[in-house]
Amino acid sequence: MNHLPQLQTSQRAARVRPAEFTPAVIRVQSGGCTPGELQVISTTGGLLSLPQPLNQGSHIKLMFLTQAGPVLGEAEMLRPVSWTEQPFRFIALEPDDCRRLSAITRQPGMRSAVSDRGSGFRLEHRSQTPAPDREQQWIEKYRAAVTYSKPRRVQFRRVAFAAFTAATLGLGTLFFFHIHLLK
Repeated sequence: MNHLPQLQTSQRAARVRPAEFTPAVIRVQSGGCTPGELQVISTTGGLLSLPQPLNQGSHIKLMFLTQAGPVLGEAEMLRPVSWTEQPFRFIALEPDDCRRLSAITRQPGMRSAVSDRGSGFRLEHRSQTPAPDREQQWIEKYRAAVTYSKPRRVQFRRVAFAAFTAATLGLGTLFFFHIHLLK
């Protein structure tokens, strides 16, 4: 994987918002998997919508699909901006993933902040699997993680609301009978 140096430029990398819902799969160091949604993406990082924020500084593996193909990279989670949104920065990307990110963030008149040739990246081989097989494996993991979802919190809210309503009605009925029995 290419390790991305922190670029010290005065020009910010181009950011784009996906036109449609773009699910992302986040694999944390402990091996757990968290679903998320890609809100903003650039060649240096982006913004994720998550069920709950991850620890600031934690290193994750992030995968999402683009029109240019799947992107898999290592990232560092930054300080959350809200209860459900958290930015990240890429720390390692394969050259193909860099090209895919550059392709989707390239806009007329703008230059990409990360180029895939001659940028001083250190290449670190982590996998001996050929790229197409590796991509297919990650696509299958991605599909499995996206289709699996934890029980929604809405069910908890419904149960809590039903319990509150039942308690209110019970207390109201008890109060009504108490007043009528005292007369």
